[in-house]
Amino acid sequence: MELLYTLYQTTGLSMLTVNKSIMILVALCLLYLAIKKGYEPYLLLPISFGMLLVNLPGVPNEGLMDEGGLLYWLYKGVKLGIYPPMIFLAIGASTDFGPLIANPKSLLLGAAAQLGIFAAFIGSILLGLSGKAAASIGIIGGADGPTAIYLTSKLAPDMLGPIAVAAYSYMALVPVIQPPIIRLLTTKKEREIKMVQLRQVTKREKIIFPILVTIIVILLIPSSAPLVGMLMLGNLMKESGLVPNLVEHAKGSMMYVITICLGTTVGATTNAETFLTLTTIKIVLLGLFAFGFGTAGGVIFGKIMCKLSGGKINPMIGAAGVSAVPMAARVVQKVGQEENPSNFLLMHAMGPNVAGVIGSAVAAGVLLAVFK
Repeated sequence: MELLYTLYQTTGLSMLTVNKSIMILVALCLLYLAIKKGYEPYLLLPISFGMLLVNLPGVPNEGLMDEGGLLYWLYKGVKLGIYPPMIFLAIGASTDFGPLIANPKSLLLGAAAQLGIFAAFIGSILLGLSGKAAASIGIIGGADGPTAIYLTSKLAPDMLGPIAVAAYSYMALVPVIQPPIIRLLTTKKEREIKMVQLRQVTKREKIIFPILVTIIVILLIPSSAPLVGMLMLGNLMKESGLVPNLVEHAKGSMMYVITICLGTTVGATTNAETFLTLTTIKIVLLGLFAFGFGTAGGVIFGKIMCKLSGGKINPMIGAAGVSAVPMAARVVQKVGQEENPSNFLLMHAMGPNVAGVIGSAVAAGVLLAVFK
């Protein structure tokens, strides 16, 4: 019996606590959303599995996040700010800025959708959080997971787990969160507006664009260089047409390898002791507010542009200003076709959508410059 009891004490069952049990259930719920519902599975699946690993009692820490362990070394890519810029490189290599170049006014919609970042920042300050923590929570409103991870790793690394989970959860729930906000703020007549086809963008314009954006943005906000620079490098490689192998590997194998390392190690930071706190509840609620406010800001500015254009701009495309590419643009397309089956808004929504990617990176650069 003593031998059996000794053996039992070495099992994880003897070390299972209420908090760890809760975290295991949270991890299983996120796995369900990723696998069954298909909500942002590329990142939600490794994040939730990393969460499951770190909260299973009895797992030797030296094999996980403690110094010398596997995830300890992989986590260096997050801590040193390497993974998010590399993901931006892959995003740039797979992004077409043509709709934004064809309709530069959509840049304003991408900027308006970033209002959620600063609204949540102010709300966090009012709730008693520090400036660095408030900045890290606010960036969730940009609906850009890599940007949220990058900024948080620089300003508030102790909050990385909850913020990453909140950011990617809300990105995954874009098709659930955005449609009610869009319908609440627009009329049926506005949602039925059909927009004229965008002009054809030349190859020269597509090559000049990433170079010009890099120069202008980094001269104004140097701290945005890692994200904006890698995003534009990836896009320039794509549009130049000279390095197809680099483009293929950047948006393919490199992207997926980094995603596995990033997701698993971020998930492994969400142990029960640091995750189940009042601060985490604040992060989740403020993140939802930031995302909702960002969507609303884009739609409201879209309504203003609709009025100024004499009803030629469908205000729904403003909702795509959050940088959940291309999911937010697809949501606009879906809602638009529900109102008018002949309505095709996808390419019009892609303009604000890719503008939102640039906007969230710029916003992160501003916050980093102020609080670093």
